[in-house]
Amino acid sequence: MNEQPQYAVECEALGRIYRFSRGLGRGGTQETVALDDLNLTITPGSVFGLLGPNGAGKTTTVRILSTLLTPTSGTARVLGYDVVEAPKRVRERVGLILGGHRGLYTR
Repeated sequence: MNEQPQYAVECEALGRIYRFSRGLGRGGTQETVALDDLNLTITPGSVFGLLGPNGAGKTTTVRILSTLLTPTSGTARVLGYDVVEAPKRVRERVGLILGGHRGLYTR
């Protein structure tokens, strides 16, 4: 891809559902919708913040865009590359640091 893409990030009807077993003897599976029908475009060179309450799908969105998770519906592209069809190309262009623990910085 030699030309500049129109969007740095583009999501269309993006979704992620987690399915897991209810446990031994309980039968069936349980579904948790982590992301439902996200439509988002971010232009190159813009500053963007992803805000929302706990459980809104922020981390799931970032993990999909960085190819750590695959979406269960919809599409996502980073700099024109589809996160499912060209994950290596996406990873070559994305750096990611996830929070959650403070490591050596305890203050």
